Amino acid sequence: MNDRGGTFDGVHRRNLSKVLRLVHLEGAMSRARITALTGLNRSTVATLVAELVDLGLAVEQPPDPTNRVGRPSPVVAADPNVQALAVNPEVDAVTMAAVGLDGRISVRERIEVDHPPSPEETADLVAATRDRWVAGELRRARLVGVGLAVPGLVRASDGLVRWAPHLLWTDAPLRALVEQATGLPAAVGNDASFGAHAEHLFGAGRGVDDLVYLNGGASGIGGGLVVHGRPVGGTGGYAGEFGQNRPGIADPDDRRAEGGVLEDEVRRTRLLEVVGLTGADEPTLAAALAASAAPEVAAELARQRRILATALANAVNVLNPSLVVLGGFLATVAESDLADLEQAVGAQTVAAAFEEVSIRVAALGEDRLMIGAAEAALAALIADPGVDLISYRALPLD
Repeated sequence: MNDRGGTFDGVHRRNLSKVLRLVHLEGAMSRARITALTGLNRSTVATLVAELVDLGLAVEQPPDPTNRVGRPSPVVAADPNVQALAVNPEVDAVTMAAVGLDGRISVRERIEVDHPPSPEETADLVAATRDRWVAGELRRARLVGVGLAVPGLVRASDGLVRWAPHLLWTDAPLRALVEQATGLPAAVGNDASFGAHAEHLFGAGRGVDDLVYLNGGASGIGGGLVVHGRPVGGTGGYAGEFGQNRPGIADPDDRRAEGGVLEDEVRRTRLLEVVGLTGADEPTLAAALAASAAPEVAAELARQRRILATALANAVNVLNPSLVVLGGFLATVAESDLADLEQAVGAQTVAAAFEEVSIRVAALGEDRLMIGAAEAALAALIADPGVDLISYRALPLD
C-alpha cells in the first residue's frame, strides 16, 4: 500500500504513528487521554490502539481503579518487549544497551577495550553481545534495529562515518558492517547530536524549542543544536562540532596545547590524571573528582570551567538559545561550581542574549547517548508502525 497524501491509507498510517508516538514519548495513558490529545474520535482511537496491539507495538492495561469519574478507560502503553540496541564506540570502551519502545533501558554494558576498536571489530562486538543478551536478559525481546552513536562526523544521507579522528576511522561504512553482522537495520549518527535529541525529547531540554547541547566524552567534545523545536544537522549532518573551535584563552597560564582546539584544552584525560585514574565511566570519574580535596583537582576544574565558559558564551552570542545543556564530563566540570560557570558565561555574552539563558546538566546522565541512539533506530517504526521492518527474536516466547 502506498501512502499518497490524503488517501485513507495515508491518513490511517499517520494516525497510527500519532498514537504510537504519543505513548512512546509521554508514557502510558488512558484511551480517553489519547482521544483528548489527538483530537480523534473515541471509536477511531479504539481501532488504532487495537491495531497497534495486534502489531505487537502496544499493550492495553486495566483502567486505573482510582479513577471513578465517568466510564473507565483502558490504559495504553508502548510494548516494552519491542527494543532497539544502542551502541557508543569510544577509544577506551564500547558501551551497549537495549532500550525499549517504552524508553526504559533493560540491559546495559560497558565493554572496555585496550585500543580504539576498528569499524569491523565494533560490528563483531555488537553481534556477539546481541547474541549473548538474547540468550539471557533479552530472551523475550523483539529487536527491531541498532542505533550507533559515533564520536565523529557522520554523513546524514547514508550514515557513512566520514571522520572519527580519535577512533582512527575515515569513511567507515559502519552501518553496512553492523547490518551484515546482526541482520538488523542500523542507524548511525554523531553521538552528541543523538544526546541533544534525547535531552530535547526526554531530559533537560524537554519542551524547550531553542537549545545548545555540548557533550564531553573520551574522544573529545561534540555538540547538537535544536532550533525552533527541530534538530539542526547542517548540509551534510556535521553541525555542532564545538570541540573543533579555537577558544579564546585570556590567561596564557591556562593554555595546555599551543594552537589547540577546545577539546584539546577541556579534556577528560586531564581530569583522569589529576585524580590518578587511567580510565573510568562517567559516574566513577564524577565521584572521584567530587571526593578529592587535592588543590590540583580544584585548579584543573576551575581552569576547564574558564575555557568552557568562553566557548559557551560564543554559542550564546551566535545562536541565542534559551537553554544550554552539558553532558558527559562537561556536566562534571559545570557541577563543580555551576554559579561560577554561569557568571563567567554571562560576563562574555551580549547582556540581552543572556537574559533568558539557563545552563543545566543533562538530566538523562550517562543514559543520554543510549536513548538518543535508540531513538534513531526506532524512528522508522514510529513514523510508520506498519512498515515491514526486519525484526529479530532469539527464542520463542514461553
